[in-house]
Amino acid sequence: MSARPAKHSLTLHGHRTSVSLEPEFWEAFRAIAAARGQPLNALAGEIDAARGVDLGLASAIRVFVLNHYRARAR
Repeated sequence: MSARPAKHSLTLHGHRTSVSLEPEFWEAFRAIAAARGQPLNALAGEIDAARGVDLGLASAIRVFVLNHYRARAR
């Protein structure tokens, strides 16, 4: 497992933003987007729109990935 987050750029609402996630989260996030037939930026936009003001985008993505795989395990 890699402890170092990797920074990637996403486009949200027409603006570029950088998000740092561990490689395992990037891999899972991409897999979820692909399984849903969505571009990564579109899924990131959904997560961004649903998150609260107190939660950063990277944290919101991590929680989304975690919840996705928890729901599948049930």
